Amino acid sequence: MRFLPLIASLSLLPAAPAFAQQPGARTTSPEAMVAQLNRASPEEEMRALAAAADAHPLGTAENPVRVGGPEGERAYLGHLRCADGAAPRVGARGEAGIGAFGSMVAAYEVACGAAAGRIVFDMYHEEHVETRAPAGFTFAR
Repeated sequence: MRFLPLIASLSLLPAAPAFAQQPGARTTSPEAMVAQLNRASPEEEMRALAAAADAHPLGTAENPVRVGGPEGERAYLGHLRCADGAAPRVGARGEAGIGAFGSMVAAYEVACGAAAGRIVFDMYHEEHVETRAPAGFTFAR
């Protein structure tokens, strides 16, 4: 007998759509539904995300270096210089989770002399060319 309320409520499911909309009533248009999902254009959304990321140090998960693909990562690292002008030693690439722009990010271990750290990259930004350097580094063109 414990299942009787469940069975009774299941019998009402076919009638649910009739209660949801009155005959002849118009639902929300597809255009209005899309506008409610995201009111900002993709360009506006990216500018807002980049501005929020800039509040954090460059090269961190909160503000990854934005590049175009693995070749962009390598090119950026090729321009990176230690404080003394020498190229840093670059370690292996590793996954670093989800970054500030909502995509998977990767990190490289980098070292200048005895100082070592890591730089986080977001490789899904073909349109962006980063020329700034993380703290402690310079960027050679």
